[in-house]
Amino acid sequence: MPRTRKQLEQAAADAHAWLDSLDPATTQAEDPRDLRRIGLALGDVAAAESELADAVAAARANSRSWGEIALALGVSKQAARERYGQTPQVT
Repeated sequence: MPRTRKQLEQAAADAHAWLDSLDPATTQAEDPRDLRRIGLALGDVAAAESELADAVAAARANSRSWGEIALALGVSKQAARERYGQTPQVT
């Protein structure tokens, strides 16, 4: 499963492109809505990851500590810093 935002966005785009490339005349498929739903969900995950990174950056810009952010994320302070420490701060 893709983990980074870029990987999630690419996986969603790839899924849509693949589904769009199927020729109904030659492809034996039932209803592709379930597969399209997966692609849409991947896009939603990527958007949520982006929003979360923005929220962490805003919290840091408001002088929140990594301990406070980690508590809100439900992870350790080290995990929060490792995951979001390179996120540009929103000013």
